[in-house]
Amino acid sequence: MTADPLAPLLALADVAPAVERARDRVDQALRHRALRRHGGQVAAEVSLRSAVASAALEGYAHDRESVRAGTVTDPVSQGALRVAGALPGLTERWPTSPRQVLARLHVLAARDVVPENELGRPVADPVVAARLDGLAGLVAGGTTVPPLVLAAVVHGELLNLRPFAGPSGLVARGAARLVLMSTGFDPRGLVGVDVGHREREPEYVGAAGAFATGTPDGLRSWLRHYLAAVELGADQLTAVGDEILAAA
Repeated sequence: MTADPLAPLLALADVAPAVERARDRVDQALRHRALRRHGGQVAAEVSLRSAVASAALEGYAHDRESVRAGTVTDPVSQGALRVAGALPGLTERWPTSPRQVLARLHVLAARDVVPENELGRPVADPVVAARLDGLAGLVAGGTTVPPLVLAAVVHGELLNLRPFAGPSGLVARGAARLVLMSTGFDPRGLVGVDVGHREREPEYVGAAGAFATGTPDGLRSWLRHYLAAVELGADQLTAVGDEILAAA
């Protein structure tokens, strides 16, 4: 048998306990009583907040209420909204056709940003192609690590590989959320991980750079950031649930 290429990540200092903490925080948030009667409303609000955060991480920060009102029209913010809205419909295809789903995410993210003939097409680089193939293999069952670890790796790899022109960070964050949704960890996309990344943006940028080094310390730095962002995303879910119940 071929050894699981991601298994060593769980042996890095503090990573396994951080995975457990993040999972426990998410499990607690998913028991929020607002989800019993207002699940759709909660999901829509988390989707909006995630899109606003993801666009901000690309350098397009806008007031959430302005985005909600439809007055924000820059193409990157619109792309972030399209990606967020499409994720539930892409969840089933992701584990079986990850390359095709990545192309679809790029079409949604980069419309009106890059030329039409570049939409959905990875850059022509054999190294990029090989690494995308490796990532697709992991998503399609090439690892048995917890979904949180796989999502972190998918996110970090796509951030650094930048396989598509334009706002490739939107694609990376959408793909990471798809890992959590398709594995059943967060099937409805209720955990606003991107909000957590936005709240810790300097750390997000620094840890992504550390991940690119491929060193144990670099990988550990990224994983610890990602798991902290998941905890903040769970807190965001709780906050949204509280607000919706208060307004009901």
